[in-house]
Amino acid sequence: MASRRKLPSSGPAREALRAKGQFWTPDWVAEAMVAYALGHGAQSLFDPAVGAGAFLRAGVKVAAEMGRRIRLLGTEIDPDALLQAEQTGLSQKDLAGVQLRDFLLDPPPGPFPAIAANPPYIRHHRLAPDVKAKAKAFAARLIQRPIDGRAGLHIYFLLRALELLQHGGRLAFIMPADTCEGVFAPALWEWISRHYRLDAVVTFDPAATPFPGVDTNPVIFLISKEPPRPSVAWARCLAGDSASLKRWALSGLPRVSSPGLEVVSRDLAEALSTGLSRTPQHDGQRGLALADVATALRGIATGANQFFFLTARRAAELGIPEEFLRPAIGRTRDVPGDVIADDLLQKLEAQGRPTRLLSLDGRPARAFPKTVQSYIEQGVRMGLPERPLIAGRRPWYRMESRRVPPILFAYLGRRNARFVLNKAGVVPLTGFLCVYPRQEDAESLQRLWRALTHPTTLRNLSLVGKSYGSGAIKVEPRALERLPFSLEAVSEAGLQPLLLSLGV
Repeated sequence: MASRRKLPSSGPAREALRAKGQFWTPDWVAEAMVAYALGHGAQSLFDPAVGAGAFLRAGVKVAAEMGRRIRLLGTEIDPDALLQAEQTGLSQKDLAGVQLRDFLLDPPPGPFPAIAANPPYIRHHRLAPDVKAKAKAFAARLIQRPIDGRAGLHIYFLLRALELLQHGGRLAFIMPADTCEGVFAPALWEWISRHYRLDAVVTFDPAATPFPGVDTNPVIFLISKEPPRPSVAWARCLAGDSASLKRWALSGLPRVSSPGLEVVSRDLAEALSTGLSRTPQHDGQRGLALADVATALRGIATGANQFFFLTARRAAELGIPEEFLRPAIGRTRDVPGDVIADDLLQKLEAQGRPTRLLSLDGRPARAFPKTVQSYIEQGVRMGLPERPLIAGRRPWYRMESRRVPPILFAYLGRRNARFVLNKAGVVPLTGFLCVYPRQEDAESLQRLWRALTHPTTLRNLSLVGKSYGSGAIKVEPRALERLPFSLEAVSEAGLQPLLLSLGV
Protein backbone atom coordinates (compact mmCIF):
# COMPACT_ATOMS: atom_id res chain seq x y z
CA MET A 1 0.00 0.00 0.00
CA ALA A 2 1.22 3.48 -0.76
CA SER A 3 0.68 4.62 2.80
CA ARG A 4 3.21 2.02 3.90
CA ARG A 5 5.51 2.39 0.95
CA LYS A 6 9.22 2.43 1.71
CA LEU A 7 10.76 5.75 0.78
CA PRO A 8 13.81 5.59 -1.49
CA SER A 9 16.93 6.52 0.45
CA SER A 10 18.61 8.32 -2.46
CA GLY A 11 18.52 8.97 -6.16
CA PRO A 12 15.98 10.60 -8.52
CA ALA A 13 12.92 8.93 -6.96
CA ARG A 14 13.73 10.21 -3.48
CA GLU A 15 14.57 13.67 -4.85
CA ALA A 16 11.23 13.80 -6.70
CA LEU A 17 9.37 13.05 -3.47
CA ARG A 18 11.42 15.65 -1.63
CA ALA A 19 10.65 18.28 -4.27
CA LYS A 20 6.92 17.64 -3.84
CA GLY A 21 7.18 17.31 -0.06
CA GLN A 22 5.48 13.90 -0.24
CA PHE A 23 6.11 11.45 2.58
CA TRP A 24 3.16 9.07 2.92
CA THR A 25 1.65 8.48 6.36
CA PRO A 26 1.28 4.90 7.69
CA ASP A 27 -2.24 3.68 8.48
CA TRP A 28 -1.69 3.27 12.23
CA VAL A 29 -0.83 6.96 12.52
CA ALA A 30 -3.49 8.22 10.10
CA GLU A 31 -6.26 6.29 11.86
CA ALA A 32 -5.28 7.65 15.27
CA MET A 33 -5.26 11.22 13.97
CA VAL A 34 -8.62 10.79 12.23
CA ALA A 35 -10.09 9.21 15.38
CA TYR A 36 -9.36 12.47 17.20
CA ALA A 37 -10.58 14.69 14.36
CA LEU A 38 -13.93 12.87 14.09
CA GLY A 39 -14.33 12.32 17.82
CA HIS A 40 -16.77 15.19 18.37
CA GLY A 41 -19.32 13.90 15.85
CA ALA A 42 -18.15 15.56 12.64
CA GLN A 43 -19.98 14.44 9.50
CA SER A 44 -17.15 15.19 7.11
CA LEU A 45 -13.37 14.95 6.99
CA PHE A 46 -11.15 17.33 5.01
CA ASP A 47 -7.54 16.66 3.97
CA PRO A 48 -5.76 19.66 2.40
CA ALA A 49 -2.98 17.47 0.94
CA VAL A 50 -4.68 14.20 -0.03
CA GLY A 51 -1.68 12.54 -1.65
CA ALA A 52 -2.15 8.78 -1.77
CA GLY A 53 -5.26 9.10 0.41
CA ALA A 54 -4.10 7.71 3.77
CA PHE A 55 -6.32 10.06 5.79
CA LEU A 56 -9.39 9.61 3.62
CA ARG A 57 -9.04 5.83 3.82
CA ALA A 58 -8.63 6.18 7.57
CA GLY A 59 -11.76 8.34 7.61
CA VAL A 60 -13.82 5.60 5.94
CA LYS A 61 -12.55 2.98 8.39
CA VAL A 62 -12.78 5.02 11.59
CA ALA A 63 -16.22 6.42 10.75
CA ALA A 64 -17.49 2.86 10.17
CA GLU A 65 -16.09 1.86 13.57
CA MET A 66 -17.95 4.83 15.07
CA GLY A 67 -21.17 3.68 13.37
CA ARG A 68 -21.57 6.55 10.92
CA ARG A 69 -20.77 7.59 7.38
CA ILE A 70 -18.95 10.77 6.53
CA ARG A 71 -18.24 12.93 3.49
CA LEU A 72 -14.67 12.85 2.29
CA LEU A 73 -13.30 16.21 1.19
CA GLY A 74 -9.87 17.45 0.21
CA THR A 75 -7.50 19.26 -2.09
CA GLU A 76 -4.44 18.07 -3.99
CA ILE A 77 -2.23 19.63 -6.67
CA ASP A 78 -0.63 16.42 -7.99
CA PRO A 79 -2.92 14.29 -10.20
CA ASP A 80 -0.47 11.39 -10.03
CA ALA A 81 -0.92 11.23 -6.27
CA LEU A 82 -4.69 10.88 -6.69
CA LEU A 83 -4.13 7.99 -9.09
CA GLN A 84 -2.21 6.28 -6.31
CA ALA A 85 -5.13 6.97 -3.97
CA GLU A 86 -7.41 5.02 -6.34
CA GLN A 87 -4.91 2.18 -6.50
CA THR A 88 -4.81 1.89 -2.71
CA GLY A 89 -8.50 1.45 -1.95
CA LEU A 90 -10.35 4.69 -2.56
CA SER A 91 -13.02 4.71 -5.24
CA GLN A 92 -13.82 7.54 -7.60
CA LYS A 93 -16.94 8.10 -5.49
CA ASP A 94 -14.76 8.44 -2.38
CA LEU A 95 -12.61 10.99 -4.18
CA ALA A 96 -15.53 12.95 -5.64
CA GLY A 97 -15.11 15.61 -2.96
CA VAL A 98 -11.41 16.12 -3.68
CA GLN A 99 -10.52 19.17 -5.76
CA LEU A 100 -7.35 19.66 -7.80
CA ARG A 101 -6.38 23.06 -6.45
CA ASP A 102 -3.68 24.81 -4.44
CA PHE A 103 -4.85 24.69 -0.84
CA LEU A 104 -2.52 27.44 0.30
CA LEU A 105 -2.86 29.99 -2.48
CA ASP A 106 -6.34 29.03 -3.76
CA PRO A 107 -8.10 27.62 -0.70
CA PRO A 108 -11.61 26.09 -0.75
CA PRO A 109 -14.35 28.10 0.99
CA GLY A 110 -14.69 26.03 4.17
CA PRO A 111 -15.10 26.03 7.10
CA PHE A 112 -14.49 22.37 7.97
CA PRO A 113 -15.43 20.53 11.18
CA ALA A 114 -12.60 17.97 10.96
CA ILE A 115 -9.21 18.37 9.26
CA ALA A 116 -6.41 15.80 9.18
CA ALA A 117 -3.23 16.01 7.16
CA ASN A 118 0.41 15.36 6.60
CA PRO A 119 1.14 18.67 4.85
CA PRO A 120 3.87 18.89 2.21
CA TYR A 121 7.27 19.23 3.83
CA ILE A 122 9.11 21.64 1.56
CA ARG A 123 11.77 23.73 3.27
CA HIS A 124 11.90 27.46 2.71
CA HIS A 125 14.91 27.46 0.37
CA ARG A 126 13.10 25.10 -2.01
CA LEU A 127 10.03 27.34 -2.36
CA ALA A 128 9.64 29.41 -5.50
CA PRO A 129 10.18 33.10 -4.64
CA ASP A 130 6.65 34.13 -5.65
CA VAL A 131 5.09 31.30 -3.61
CA LYS A 132 7.19 32.21 -0.60
CA ALA A 133 6.28 35.89 -0.87
CA LYS A 134 2.54 35.14 -1.10
CA ALA A 135 2.74 32.64 1.77
CA LYS A 136 4.54 35.13 4.02
CA ALA A 137 2.01 37.84 3.18
CA PHE A 138 -0.88 35.50 4.03
CA ALA A 139 0.69 34.49 7.35
CA ALA A 140 1.41 38.09 8.32
CA ARG A 141 -2.23 39.06 7.67
CA LEU A 142 -3.53 36.13 9.69
CA ILE A 143 -1.38 36.36 12.81
CA GLN A 144 -0.88 40.13 12.59
CA ARG A 145 2.90 39.95 12.57
CA PRO A 146 5.59 38.83 10.13
CA ILE A 147 6.71 35.22 10.28
CA ASP A 148 10.37 34.38 9.86
CA GLY A 149 11.33 33.55 6.28
CA ARG A 150 12.81 30.21 7.33
CA ALA A 151 9.36 28.70 7.77
CA GLY A 152 8.68 25.84 5.36
CA LEU A 153 5.53 25.20 3.33
CA HIS A 154 4.09 22.98 6.07
CA ILE A 155 3.88 25.97 8.44
CA TYR A 156 1.73 27.94 6.01
CA PHE A 157 -0.48 24.87 5.45
CA LEU A 158 -1.07 24.68 9.19
CA LEU A 159 -2.04 28.34 9.37
CA ARG A 160 -4.40 28.07 6.39
CA ALA A 161 -6.02 24.96 7.86
CA LEU A 162 -6.53 26.67 11.22
CA GLU A 163 -8.11 29.62 9.43
CA LEU A 164 -10.58 27.24 7.75
CA LEU A 165 -11.36 25.22 10.90
CA GLN A 166 -15.00 25.46 11.99
CA HIS A 167 -15.85 26.71 15.49
CA GLY A 168 -15.80 23.62 17.69
CA GLY A 169 -13.90 21.76 14.98
CA ARG A 170 -10.77 19.64 15.34
CA LEU A 171 -7.50 19.53 13.45
CA ALA A 172 -4.85 16.79 13.44
CA PHE A 173 -1.56 17.55 11.67
CA ILE A 174 1.63 15.50 11.63
CA MET A 175 4.63 17.78 11.01
CA PRO A 176 8.40 17.91 11.51
CA ALA A 177 9.70 19.02 14.89
CA ASP A 178 10.96 22.31 13.45
CA THR A 179 7.31 23.39 13.70
CA CYS A 180 7.99 24.05 17.37
CA GLU A 181 11.80 24.35 17.32
CA GLY A 182 12.44 26.76 14.43
CA VAL A 183 13.12 30.47 14.80
CA PHE A 184 9.55 31.15 13.66
CA ALA A 185 8.05 28.92 16.38
CA PRO A 186 7.55 31.46 19.23
CA ALA A 187 5.41 33.79 17.10
CA LEU A 188 3.51 30.86 15.57
CA TRP A 189 2.61 29.17 18.84
CA GLU A 190 1.92 32.39 20.72
CA TRP A 191 -0.82 33.07 18.16
CA ILE A 192 -2.15 29.50 18.09
CA SER A 193 -2.27 29.19 21.88
CA ARG A 194 -4.27 32.42 22.17
CA HIS A 195 -6.88 31.51 19.55
CA TYR A 196 -7.14 27.72 19.74
CA ARG A 197 -7.01 24.88 22.26
CA LEU A 198 -3.97 22.66 21.99
CA ASP A 199 -5.48 19.38 23.13
CA ALA A 200 -2.47 17.10 22.71
CA VAL A 201 0.99 16.68 21.25
CA VAL A 202 2.35 13.27 20.24
CA THR A 203 6.07 12.63 19.80
CA PHE A 204 7.83 9.43 18.74
CA ASP A 205 10.75 7.48 20.06
CA PRO A 206 13.27 6.94 17.23
CA ALA A 207 12.42 3.23 17.27
CA ALA A 208 8.74 4.08 16.68
CA THR A 209 9.10 6.70 13.95
CA PRO A 210 6.35 6.60 11.30
CA PHE A 211 8.92 7.53 8.61
CA PRO A 212 11.94 5.23 8.92
CA GLY A 213 14.83 6.36 6.77
CA VAL A 214 13.54 9.92 6.51
CA ASP A 215 15.67 12.60 8.14
CA THR A 216 12.91 14.20 10.19
CA ASN A 217 11.49 14.01 13.70
CA PRO A 218 7.68 13.91 13.35
CA VAL A 219 5.23 15.39 15.84
CA ILE A 220 1.42 15.17 15.84
CA PHE A 221 -0.51 18.28 16.88
CA LEU A 222 -4.15 17.86 17.94
CA ILE A 223 -5.86 21.25 18.01
CA SER A 224 -9.50 22.30 18.44
CA LYS A 225 -11.19 25.62 17.79
CA GLU A 226 -12.24 25.95 21.40
CA PRO A 227 -11.24 28.31 24.23
CA PRO A 228 -7.62 27.64 25.28
CA ARG A 229 -6.77 25.54 28.33
CA PRO A 230 -3.73 26.01 30.61
CA SER A 231 -2.51 22.44 30.15
CA VAL A 232 -1.90 19.99 27.31
CA ALA A 233 -1.69 16.21 27.05
CA TRP A 234 1.83 15.27 25.95
CA ALA A 235 2.42 11.75 24.66
CA ARG A 236 5.42 9.78 23.50
CA CYS A 237 4.85 6.78 21.27
CA LEU A 238 7.32 4.02 22.15
CA ALA A 239 6.25 1.32 19.69
CA GLY A 240 5.64 1.65 15.98
CA ASP A 241 2.64 0.17 14.16
CA SER A 242 0.81 0.05 17.46
CA ALA A 243 -2.94 0.20 18.16
CA SER A 244 -2.34 2.03 21.45
CA LEU A 245 -2.22 5.44 19.77
CA LYS A 246 -5.59 4.95 18.10
CA ARG A 247 -7.17 3.58 21.29
CA TRP A 248 -5.93 6.64 23.15
CA ALA A 249 -7.46 8.98 20.59
CA LEU A 250 -10.78 7.10 20.59
CA SER A 251 -10.83 7.28 24.40
CA GLY A 252 -10.70 11.07 24.41
CA LEU A 253 -6.96 11.58 25.06
CA PRO A 254 -6.87 10.53 28.73
CA ARG A 255 -3.80 11.78 30.56
CA VAL A 256 -2.70 8.32 31.59
CA SER A 257 -0.08 6.04 30.04
CA SER A 258 -0.69 2.66 28.45
CA PRO A 259 1.57 -0.03 26.98
CA GLY A 260 3.61 1.57 24.23
CA LEU A 261 2.41 5.10 24.98
CA GLU A 262 3.64 7.44 27.72
CA VAL A 263 1.27 10.31 28.50
CA VAL A 264 1.68 13.22 30.91
CA SER A 265 -0.17 16.45 31.56
CA ARG A 266 1.99 19.53 30.92
CA ASP A 267 1.56 23.14 31.82
CA LEU A 268 1.03 24.87 28.49
CA ALA A 269 3.35 27.79 29.30
CA GLU A 270 6.16 25.36 30.21
CA ALA A 271 5.55 23.26 27.10
CA LEU A 272 5.69 26.28 24.81
CA SER A 273 8.79 27.63 26.55
CA THR A 274 10.65 24.32 26.49
CA GLY A 275 9.41 23.30 23.06
CA LEU A 276 6.43 21.06 22.33
CA SER A 277 8.65 18.38 20.81
CA ARG A 278 10.87 18.21 23.90
CA THR A 279 10.42 16.40 27.18
CA PRO A 280 8.92 18.38 30.09
CA GLN A 281 11.32 20.47 32.16
CA HIS A 282 10.90 21.73 35.69
CA ASP A 283 12.14 24.95 37.22
CA GLY A 284 14.75 23.06 39.21
CA GLN A 285 16.35 21.90 35.96
CA ARG A 286 17.02 25.45 34.79
CA GLY A 287 20.01 27.44 35.99
CA LEU A 288 23.59 27.75 34.77
CA ALA A 289 23.90 27.86 30.97
CA LEU A 290 26.84 27.84 28.60
CA ALA A 291 26.40 31.58 27.98
CA ASP A 292 27.41 32.19 31.61
CA VAL A 293 30.87 30.75 30.98
CA ALA A 294 31.47 30.86 27.22
CA THR A 295 30.34 32.23 23.86
CA ALA A 296 29.67 30.36 20.62
CA LEU A 297 30.21 31.27 16.97
CA ARG A 298 29.70 29.30 13.79
CA GLY A 299 32.72 27.97 11.95
CA ILE A 300 34.18 29.63 8.88
CA ALA A 301 32.08 29.64 5.70
CA THR A 302 34.50 29.72 2.76
CA GLY A 303 31.92 29.77 -0.03
CA ALA A 304 34.14 27.44 -2.08
CA ASN A 305 35.93 24.77 -0.08
CA GLN A 306 37.49 23.26 -3.19
CA PHE A 307 39.40 26.53 -3.71
CA PHE A 308 40.10 27.78 -0.19
CA PHE A 309 40.53 24.50 1.72
CA LEU A 310 43.70 22.72 0.61
CA THR A 311 45.90 19.78 1.44
CA ALA A 312 49.42 20.69 2.54
CA ARG A 313 50.72 19.01 -0.62
CA ARG A 314 48.45 21.05 -2.88
CA ALA A 315 49.40 24.29 -1.10
CA ALA A 316 53.07 23.44 -1.62
CA GLU A 317 52.51 22.67 -5.30
CA LEU A 318 50.86 26.07 -5.70
CA GLY A 319 53.67 27.76 -3.84
CA ILE A 320 51.37 29.32 -1.24
CA PRO A 321 53.54 30.65 1.64
CA GLU A 322 52.70 29.29 5.10
CA GLU A 323 51.89 32.79 6.36
CA PHE A 324 48.68 32.65 4.28
CA LEU A 325 47.63 29.21 5.50
CA ARG A 326 45.93 28.21 8.76
CA PRO A 327 45.51 24.69 10.16
CA ALA A 328 41.83 23.87 9.74
CA ILE A 329 39.31 21.06 10.04
CA GLY A 330 36.32 20.72 7.74
CA ARG A 331 34.22 17.59 8.23
CA THR A 332 32.95 16.17 11.49
CA ARG A 333 33.78 12.68 10.26
CA ASP A 334 37.42 13.76 9.98
CA VAL A 335 37.40 13.90 13.79
CA PRO A 336 36.69 10.36 15.00
CA GLY A 337 37.14 11.17 18.68
CA ASP A 338 36.70 14.04 21.11
CA VAL A 339 40.21 15.53 20.74
CA ILE A 340 41.99 17.13 17.78
CA ALA A 341 45.77 16.70 18.14
CA ASP A 342 48.66 17.20 15.74
CA ASP A 343 48.82 13.51 14.92
CA LEU A 344 45.23 13.65 13.64
CA LEU A 345 46.18 16.33 11.13
CA GLN A 346 49.08 14.19 9.99
CA LYS A 347 46.77 11.21 9.48
CA LEU A 348 44.32 13.34 7.51
CA GLU A 349 47.10 14.61 5.27
CA ALA A 350 48.21 11.04 4.65
CA GLN A 351 44.63 10.26 3.59
CA GLY A 352 44.59 13.18 1.17
CA ARG A 353 42.22 15.26 3.27
CA PRO A 354 42.60 19.07 3.31
CA THR A 355 43.95 20.62 6.51
CA ARG A 356 45.06 24.09 5.33
CA LEU A 357 42.73 27.07 4.98
CA LEU A 358 43.78 29.81 2.59
CA SER A 359 43.38 32.92 4.75
CA LEU A 360 44.01 36.02 2.71
CA ASP A 361 43.41 39.51 4.07
CA GLY A 362 41.92 42.50 2.27
CA ARG A 363 45.06 43.86 0.59
CA PRO A 364 44.98 44.34 -3.19
CA ALA A 365 45.79 41.20 -5.18
CA ARG A 366 48.96 42.78 -6.56
CA ALA A 367 50.33 43.11 -3.02
CA PHE A 368 50.51 39.32 -2.58
CA PRO A 369 53.39 37.13 -3.77
CA LYS A 370 53.24 36.09 -7.41
CA THR A 371 52.14 32.55 -6.57
CA VAL A 372 49.18 33.86 -4.57
CA GLN A 373 48.30 36.31 -7.33
CA SER A 374 48.24 33.44 -9.82
CA TYR A 375 45.91 31.45 -7.60
CA ILE A 376 43.58 34.44 -7.16
CA GLU A 377 43.44 34.76 -10.95
CA GLN A 378 42.53 31.07 -11.15
CA GLY A 379 39.63 31.73 -8.78
CA VAL A 380 38.42 34.54 -11.02
CA ARG A 381 38.47 32.20 -14.02
CA MET A 382 36.39 29.73 -11.97
CA GLY A 383 33.74 32.42 -11.48
CA LEU A 384 34.12 32.50 -7.70
CA PRO A 385 33.61 36.28 -7.31
CA GLU A 386 30.01 35.84 -8.53
CA ARG A 387 29.06 33.09 -6.09
CA PRO A 388 26.36 34.18 -3.61
CA LEU A 389 28.36 33.89 -0.38
CA ILE A 390 31.58 35.21 -1.88
CA ALA A 391 30.09 38.08 -3.88
CA GLY A 392 29.45 40.13 -0.75
CA ARG A 393 33.10 40.13 0.31
CA ARG A 394 35.43 43.02 -0.44
CA PRO A 395 37.69 41.79 -1.96
CA TRP A 396 36.13 38.45 -2.85
CA TYR A 397 39.13 36.38 -1.71
CA ARG A 398 39.25 37.85 1.79
CA MET A 399 38.61 35.01 4.22
CA GLU A 400 36.50 35.20 7.36
CA SER A 401 38.57 35.41 10.51
CA ARG A 402 38.20 33.31 13.64
CA ARG A 403 40.36 33.19 16.71
CA VAL A 404 41.42 29.59 17.41
CA PRO A 405 38.65 28.13 19.60
CA PRO A 406 39.81 25.97 22.54
CA ILE A 407 36.67 23.81 22.11
CA LEU A 408 34.71 22.87 19.01
CA PHE A 409 31.15 21.62 18.88
CA ALA A 410 30.28 19.12 16.15
CA TYR A 411 26.64 19.82 15.41
CA LEU A 412 26.11 18.40 11.94
CA GLY A 413 26.25 14.97 10.35
CA ARG A 414 24.97 11.55 11.33
CA ARG A 415 27.21 11.14 14.36
CA ASN A 416 26.13 12.18 17.80
CA ALA A 417 26.70 15.86 18.50
CA ARG A 418 29.75 16.27 20.71
CA PHE A 419 32.31 18.70 22.09
CA VAL A 420 35.86 18.42 20.79
CA LEU A 421 39.00 19.62 22.60
CA ASN A 422 41.16 21.56 20.15
CA LYS A 423 44.77 20.74 21.04
CA ALA A 424 46.02 21.23 17.48
CA GLY A 425 45.04 24.90 17.25
CA VAL A 426 42.85 24.48 14.18
CA VAL A 427 40.11 26.79 12.97
CA PRO A 428 36.90 24.98 11.98
CA LEU A 429 34.70 25.29 8.94
CA THR A 430 30.92 25.28 9.17
CA GLY A 431 30.58 21.66 10.28
CA PHE A 432 31.53 22.90 13.73
CA LEU A 433 30.77 25.70 16.12
CA CYS A 434 33.53 27.58 17.95
CA VAL A 435 33.28 27.64 21.75
CA TYR A 436 35.26 30.40 23.47
CA PRO A 437 35.46 30.07 27.28
CA ARG A 438 35.44 33.36 29.18
CA GLN A 439 38.54 32.12 30.97
CA GLU A 440 41.02 30.07 28.96
CA ASP A 441 43.69 29.14 31.49
CA ALA A 442 44.44 25.43 31.50
CA GLU A 443 42.62 24.62 34.74
CA SER A 444 39.44 26.54 33.87
CA LEU A 445 39.41 24.99 30.41
CA GLN A 446 39.65 21.47 31.81
CA ARG A 447 36.83 22.12 34.27
CA LEU A 448 34.58 23.44 31.53
CA TRP A 449 35.54 20.54 29.27
CA ARG A 450 34.52 18.05 31.95
CA ALA A 451 31.18 19.82 32.37
CA LEU A 452 30.50 19.92 28.63
CA THR A 453 31.22 16.23 28.18
CA HIS A 454 29.17 15.21 31.21
CA PRO A 455 26.34 12.83 30.17
CA THR A 456 23.65 15.15 31.53
CA THR A 457 25.01 18.07 29.49
CA LEU A 458 25.00 16.01 26.31
CA ARG A 459 21.42 14.92 27.02
CA ASN A 460 20.46 18.56 27.51
CA LEU A 461 21.43 19.31 23.91
CA SER A 462 17.98 18.05 22.97
CA LEU A 463 16.50 20.97 24.94
CA VAL A 464 18.11 23.59 22.72
CA GLY A 465 18.63 21.90 19.35
CA LYS A 466 16.46 21.17 16.34
CA SER A 467 15.70 17.47 16.15
CA TYR A 468 15.81 15.28 13.05
CA GLY A 469 15.48 11.59 12.31
CA SER A 470 17.19 8.84 14.33
CA GLY A 471 17.74 11.17 17.28
CA ALA A 472 20.04 13.54 15.33
CA ILE A 473 20.02 17.21 16.34
CA LYS A 474 21.36 20.49 15.04
CA VAL A 475 22.27 23.31 17.42
CA GLU A 476 22.89 26.85 16.23
CA PRO A 477 25.29 29.20 18.10
CA ARG A 478 22.70 31.20 20.07
CA ALA A 479 20.85 28.02 20.95
CA LEU A 480 24.08 26.38 22.13
CA GLU A 481 24.66 29.30 24.49
CA ARG A 482 21.34 28.41 26.16
CA LEU A 483 22.58 24.85 26.87
CA PRO A 484 21.90 24.20 30.56
CA PHE A 485 24.31 22.46 32.95
CA SER A 486 22.87 20.18 35.58
CA LEU A 487 23.87 20.61 39.21
CA GLU A 488 25.47 17.19 38.90
CA ALA A 489 27.65 18.31 35.98
CA VAL A 490 28.68 21.51 37.78
CA SER A 491 29.63 19.59 40.91
CA GLU A 492 31.45 16.68 39.29
CA ALA A 493 33.38 18.93 36.90
CA GLY A 494 34.41 21.26 39.71
CA LEU A 495 33.02 24.33 37.96
CA GLN A 496 32.42 26.28 41.19
CA PRO A 497 35.84 28.06 41.23
CA LEU A 498 35.33 29.15 37.62
CA LEU A 499 31.85 30.44 38.40
CA LEU A 500 33.11 32.37 41.41
CA SER A 501 35.90 33.98 39.38
CA LEU A 502 33.36 35.05 36.73
CA GLY A 503 30.91 36.34 39.32
CA VAL A 504 28.21 33.87 38.22
